[in-house]
Amino acid sequence: MSQSLLFTPLALRGLTLRNRIVVAPMHQYSGVDGFATDWHVMNAGRYAAGGAALVILESTKVERRGCGTVGDLGLWDDEFVPQLARIAKLVQTCGAAAGIQLGHSGRKSRIQRPWEGGKPLVRSAAITDWEAWELVAPSSIPADPASPVPRALARNEIRAIAEAWGKAAARAQVAGFDTVEIHGAHGFLIHEFLNPSANQRSDEYGGSDANRMRFAIEVAECVRAAWPAEKPLFMRLSIDDGAGWGPEQSVALAKILKTKGVDVIDCSGGGILAGAVPGAPPAYGYQVPYAEKIRREADIMSMAVGLIVHHEQAEAVLRHGQADLVALAREMLYNPSWAMDAAQKMGLDRDFLIVPPPYRYWLARRAATVPEVVPSTHAVPAPKTARAA
Repeated sequence: MSQSLLFTPLALRGLTLRNRIVVAPMHQYSGVDGFATDWHVMNAGRYAAGGAALVILESTKVERRGCGTVGDLGLWDDEFVPQLARIAKLVQTCGAAAGIQLGHSGRKSRIQRPWEGGKPLVRSAAITDWEAWELVAPSSIPADPASPVPRALARNEIRAIAEAWGKAAARAQVAGFDTVEIHGAHGFLIHEFLNPSANQRSDEYGGSDANRMRFAIEVAECVRAAWPAEKPLFMRLSIDDGAGWGPEQSVALAKILKTKGVDVIDCSGGGILAGAVPGAPPAYGYQVPYAEKIRREADIMSMAVGLIVHHEQAEAVLRHGQADLVALAREMLYNPSWAMDAAQKMGLDRDFLIVPPPYRYWLARRAATVPEVVPSTHAVPAPKTARAA
């Protein structure tokens, strides 16, 4: 398609991505009893039809206790597979690869949806399995002063949760996904084990950096054992959380994860403390340095995230060797066809080959018959409209 790195394919084990553009996982909080709905089908499908190479479905929980809200998706039972398989197939039909993020909210579970206030839920008749929806964490330390105190996991429970990740990955394989991403960031359960302020255990899962990394490593081992060798595995980390877990520890962990079969580190930040990423006020590409550090010092492929908005910016990240993939989230909400739009702005893909035939036909026809048309996303003055005679 040209010498653009953004639109250069990338091989990950047995999967080849058509470009370097990824739709980052974004909670929709719109599931029903853990099941995906038509909303999720629509939401994933529009990104895939817009030309992205990989669409990663939101954090899908590996056990009931791990649900953050009443709207979280689940994959702790086979009954969730058919709806997720429908999403994976649609994404692939549009020419993209289908990914799914597997997570557990830990002490950040059992809260309201963010647009409902995001506060801890209280027992009600509407939640019929309140006791099963238990807050658990490495230690009995709440996420913040206003949150309830979680129960510290017993030693024998920890391995079982790691194995639950593996079982969920096996179900993701049955559902037909091309990639799995382990969610180890943003103050959720794996990150809670990594962080010394959240993890004050005195057994082999707490104390030293090596001990606090143990759970993350065991999860990666369980997922890789259940996930086909020819399919890539991602892991999202908060490279710096501003509360005791930082870039040097993340580099050390990434090196170990690579030996366990993780192929790409999705480099985010923050999550233990409220507010923005420490030392990095939100600005274009504010988390890209994390991806650069992991790629350079851990010798593993990295994915950059964090206010990547414009195609020039995304191309520069790749050109400068800061990451192997770029992931967009909220900008994709704003413009689901961002990849197609970027290709057009870069003078690539004149025939709209990046999108499915129902889009390709009409857009290519318009471009050929009315070449002076300026798409609405291009920053130029709108042309004058025709007037009736």
